[in-house]
Amino acid sequence: MVTQEKWLYTISTKQRLVSFNFKEIWNYRDLLFLFVKRDVITLYKQTVLGPLWYLIQPLITSVIFTIIFNGIANIEVGDNIHPFLFNLAGITIWNYFSECLKGTSDTFKKNQGVFGKVYFPRVIVPLSVVVSNLLKFGIQFLIFIGFYFFFWIKGNSGSIDLKILPLFPIIIIIMGLLGLGLGMIISSMTTKYRDLTFLVGFGVQLLMYISAVMYPTQVAVTKIQNNFPKTADYITPLIENNPLGKVVETFRYMFFSEGYFSIGNIFFTIIITIIIFLIGLLIFNKTEKSFIDTI
Repeated sequence: MVTQEKWLYTISTKQRLVSFNFKEIWNYRDLLFLFVKRDVITLYKQTVLGPLWYLIQPLITSVIFTIIFNGIANIEVGDNIHPFLFNLAGITIWNYFSECLKGTSDTFKKNQGVFGKVYFPRVIVPLSVVVSNLLKFGIQFLIFIGFYFFFWIKGNSGSIDLKILPLFPIIIIIMGLLGLGLGMIISSMTTKYRDLTFLVGFGVQLLMYISAVMYPTQVAVTKIQNNFPKTADYITPLIENNPLGKVVETFRYMFFSEGYFSIGNIFFTIIITIIIFLIGLLIFNKTEKSFIDTI
C-alpha cells in the first residue's frame, strides 16, 4: 500500500512578483535571528575598539558638522538648541537609513554562495540588516538621549513636543523601509551593473547633503535663494520635497519643538515609502529567480 507523502513547503518560481510571505518568514525566524546575530557580533569582532565604534562615529561626525556648518558657515539652528545636539539628532536618525541602505545594497553579491546552495526566503537577508541596524540605532539613540538631558540641564535643548512624540515609531519604520526598499533595488541592479556598487557610498553621501541632516530645511532654502539665485530653482525642490529630509525635520521637531512639522508631510512620506518598498520587493523577487546566472 502506497502512502501519500505530504510536503510542508513547495519551492516554485510561480509566485507573484510583489510577494511578501509573512508566514514563511515567521517559520524561518531562527535563521533571521542568526543573520542578525552575525551582523551585530561579527562586524567589529576583529577591531580594537569593537562596539565603541557605535558611539565614536556619530559623535565625531556631529563635532565636525558643528565646526564646519555652524562654526564656519554660520548656519543657525534655533535660539534654544545647541548646534552639537542639533547635528547629533540628524546624524542619529540618518545613520539608521544609510546603514540599512548600504547593508542591503549588496545582498545578492555578498550571499551568492549561500543563495546558490540552499533554499530559504531570500528577503530574510535584507530584513536581518534592517533589524540588526535597529539595535545599533537603539544604542545611538540612547547616546542622543544622554546628551539631550545634558543640554536640557544647561538650558539649550529645546523642548519635547508630546503631541507628535507618538509618531516616533512611525518615522523609524519609514527610515527602515526606505533603506530596505532602495537597498533591494540597488542590490538587484548590481547583479548586472557592478558599477552601482561603487556609487552606493558616494550616492548616500550626496543624498545626505539634500536631506536636512546638518541644517534646517528653511534656512538652507533661504541661503541658496540668496547666494545662488540662478540654480535655486533646481536645487531647492530637491531639498523641500525630499521625503528623507521631511523625516529628519520631524524627528528634530519632536525633540526640540523648533523647525517645521506638518502631518501632511508625514502622509506624503508614508506614501513614497510604500511605493519604494513595493518597487524594491518587486525587483528583488524578480531578480532572485535568475541572479545566479548573471552574478
